[in-house]
Amino acid sequence: MVERLQVQSRSPFEIHHILTGLEKTPEINVASELFLPEGEGPFGCVVALHGSMGWGSHHQDHINGWLDAGLAVCKVNSFASRSIDSTVDDQLTVTHSMMLVDAFRTRSLLEQDPRIGKIGITGWSLGGTVALYSAWAPIIEILGTPFDAHLPFYPAAHLRPDVQDWFDSPILILHGDADDWTPLHLVEDLMPQLPNATLHVYPKAHHSFDSEKEYVWLPKAVRLRKRTVRISKNGYMSGELFLGVRLPLNQRWQRRWVIRILRNRGAHVKGDPNAREDSLIRAREFFVEQLCSNKHV
Repeated sequence: MVERLQVQSRSPFEIHHILTGLEKTPEINVASELFLPEGEGPFGCVVALHGSMGWGSHHQDHINGWLDAGLAVCKVNSFASRSIDSTVDDQLTVTHSMMLVDAFRTRSLLEQDPRIGKIGITGWSLGGTVALYSAWAPIIEILGTPFDAHLPFYPAAHLRPDVQDWFDSPILILHGDADDWTPLHLVEDLMPQLPNATLHVYPKAHHSFDSEKEYVWLPKAVRLRKRTVRISKNGYMSGELFLGVRLPLNQRWQRRWVIRILRNRGAHVKGDPNAREDSLIRAREFFVEQLCSNKHV
């Protein structure tokens, strides 16, 4: 059974705008789809967010597995609600910050539903970034109630906050060590900050390893390398362009300018049958363990 929800959200361009003036950012109604399993609640629920290419068939494969396990799933349509199909080529039209607000506002609506129990969050790539940084305490303080579990698939883990305060809900990160779009080393460097996180790495697996995609080169994809973005205590965001030279990264034009300078374009996607099979099982077991009262798989 599917129910369609409308959530009042906002569109802050960057986390800077969440931290320093969310009430000044544009308002928007975001559509979501709530899928309920058979039986009577309350059901553990997964708030799910797509990646830069929008919703794909491999996302639905995970969703079907969670429904079969007795979990509810709420798909957040951050792109369609803003009339966007993809952000692969720019990463600027719909950002992880906008999707963070969408996710928390959706959670606030769901927690009022007596059929819904614990609520976790998952996402792929861009949505994985949301699923990861939704555990950062300053975000939670502004946007609402913490999620009960976090499952990021190959997230962009390039944000480095000065305030290293994270909520202790369990985090399971699934990533491939051949990912050249959102590199694994950025996640590995962040792990010491996270109080209750597990990183599972798939050898020789690329971005979208849980899909059935052929090995494809996306020449215009905006990829990450080694550079990170600092978030200061007052919410000011900056990145080191060259040794000792830091540039502000709070506004759209600043991000666009840096992308042009760095020329960080081009990345691969490829499904991996073994990683795909394992991740379908591992993700299901994680959410059943964290969100279900009756823990069975």
